Amino acid sequence: MTTPPPPKQLSLNVQLNDDATFDNFFATENSTPSLALQATRALAYNNSDERFIYLWGAEGTGTSHLLQAACHTASQQGQQCLYLPLEELAGYAADALLENLDQMDLICLDGLQHVVGQMGWAHALFHFYNRLRDNERCRLLVSADCAPRDLMTALEDLISRMGWGTTFYLTPLSDEEKLQAFKMRALARGIELSNDVLHFIIQRTARDMLTLFECLQSLDTLSLEEKRRVTIPFIKEVFGW
Repeated sequence: MTTPPPPKQLSLNVQLNDDATFDNFFATENSTPSLALQATRALAYNNSDERFIYLWGAEGTGTSHLLQAACHTASQQGQQCLYLPLEELAGYAADALLENLDQMDLICLDGLQHVVGQMGWAHALFHFYNRLRDNERCRLLVSADCAPRDLMTALEDLISRMGWGTTFYLTPLSDEEKLQAFKMRALARGIELSNDVLHFIIQRTARDMLTLFECLQSLDTLSLEEKRRVTIPFIKEVFGW
């Protein structure tokens, strides 16, 4: 009996963020995010004894970034991988969505908290974990906004499965670290920002990384359109600050 081919990302219309790479993930040396980065990178390259990694942290701490970076990397290595943003897929039939995924090399499930409260999803994930245990080819990288034991799941037996492998908590960045992360991402886009510009921006936006990176995307686009450097006068003009 021939095993059916694994589903493709395009059938779900799931797209990865091109900016999500391991190289532009900011983490200070020896921090928990730095350890998570190292472990996730090794998993993506299939260079790890670990097959299950669970990342958790508040929105904007980089869990989605690492999952998408892992999927980018595995794809570039010729591996079969799939990234599933569960908040967007919560209305899908879980059994059908997870069917045969254990035949792939890497699966990235982003945002477990959005689906584990549904009985259908909880049972499907429980059986999916069991299939993965029996198939040494497939590796699993998941994220949530809380530790495994704190997930509000409809199936208590699923909690023990979530604890398989290694768990990493991604701590929020300090304001100074946010400045460094913003500057690093800007440089990756070829934008040099003075410290005055950096402080001007962070003092006038919500201090979460998603908002800051959206601001950077807008500045990059507008500066290219206007063919102008990113300065405080330019920012005041385009944003009305």
